Amino acid sequence: MNIMFEDRQDIKIEDSILSIMIDSIQKTLEEERLSLDKEVSVSFVNNDEIQALNREYRDIDRETDVLSFPVDFEFAIDGEDKPLGDIIISVEKAKEQAEEFGHSLLREMVYLTIHSMLHLLGYDHLEESDKKIMREKEKAIVRAVGIYKNS
Repeated sequence: MNIMFEDRQDIKIEDSILSIMIDSIQKTLEEERLSLDKEVSVSFVNNDEIQALNREYRDIDRETDVLSFPVDFEFAIDGEDKPLGDIIISVEKAKEQAEEFGHSLLREMVYLTIHSMLHLLGYDHLEESDKKIMREKEKAIVRAVGIYKNS
């Protein structure tokens, strides 16, 4: 498993958060019974940057917490990790939401990572039936990681 992090914002992200995010990515793959020979890029941005990306790629001109960009083609070189896609998290928005929901930045970052990984794996929540499936998967993976509501 290859996870690349890029930090383009000003809020300090503790190593403990990065470590549990890595574990969350691994647990998501394991819960989906997928091999770990995957590559994921995770970028940390501020609200201004994620709003610009949201406007450019989704025609929605407002900030959001996370964007997922799955790789839309299949290719692999023997012996190398298979790319899944890119996760872009607004740490600024995650911090706002953590405060709003009364839990830690750690818990919010883990949830956003799992949510985004499921998008990379093809899940969505546009239809109510799909939303229910995705939420159940999120809950199971959060439990597997060991992060609970008041964490």
